[in-house]
Amino acid sequence: MRTITLEEHYATPAFLEGLGRRANQAQAVQVLLNEQLCDLDQRRIADMDAAGIDVQVLSLTAPGVEQLDASQAVTLARAINDRLAEAVHKHPDRFAGFATLPTSTPGAAAGELERTVREYGFKGAMINGHTKGRYLDDTFFWPILERAEALRVPLYIHPTLPPQPVIQASYVGNFSPEVTGMLAMAGWGWHIETAIHILRLILSGAFDRYPGLQVIIGHLGEGLSSMMSRIDHILSADMTKLKRPMGAYLRENLHYTFSGFNYTAPFLDLLLQVGVERIMFSADYPYASMAQARAFLDQLPVSPADRERIAHGNAEHLLGM
Repeated sequence: MRTITLEEHYATPAFLEGLGRRANQAQAVQVLLNEQLCDLDQRRIADMDAAGIDVQVLSLTAPGVEQLDASQAVTLARAINDRLAEAVHKHPDRFAGFATLPTSTPGAAAGELERTVREYGFKGAMINGHTKGRYLDDTFFWPILERAEALRVPLYIHPTLPPQPVIQASYVGNFSPEVTGMLAMAGWGWHIETAIHILRLILSGAFDRYPGLQVIIGHLGEGLSSMMSRIDHILSADMTKLKRPMGAYLRENLHYTFSGFNYTAPFLDLLLQVGVERIMFSADYPYASMAQARAFLDQLPVSPADRERIAHGNAEHLLGM
């Protein structure tokens, strides 16, 4: 069974020395992660072979370039995309790419998306959450959405930390700073932040303006699947003035990956809510185990045909692979 994973990360040494530095990890762990992130050759491929992964769709690791000033973001995004293109060109059967976009300059971001899709064959772009507190529901960013729809490539919205005022208001409490940091990140804040981003995007009317736009999110839907019925009931069309019910956008314009959430109950909830054709495989390498992700895929309580769709068929259809 062919396997394609869609939330797999890489970095460059220069990026890791700056934006990608993580002070909260033990040095030995950080060194290993850095080595895995920067390797776009035989070591990564050996790890993929050992886990039974055929293709990784690669994206720059968080926090990306979304929090940079415009000129810095434009320069760095282009260099990072060029580096990824070299790796994809060298190993076209094993790697594909999601572009890094300088979202602080939407016109340049749209141009960079088109350049990487047309010149390098990239499959879409990864956007790491908000851009200095501004979200994609802001029409300032809609040139990016328009270009993605025109190119018929998806945007993958990856979690990022909530804005600092939100962290201070919601995640600082009667516990240690270490707990605050993790609660605001992988323990809760990352996922709720991404879910809110998606709801804002829908409520803005962006998918009515760009009905062909397709968006991917990870972590089995960032908690949205358990709230879909409630969202549909409370945020009715009479209130939102949208062309479709909220759930229709979540089922027709969104796609969902595992990205390290190897948990059967949330998977089944998502499956019941959106259907098998909207779910795709991912591992979140190197932050999560490819071998564990593959083992989870192999034991999913679905038919062989549906397992094939999740493993590779849906990604092939969406990304033209």
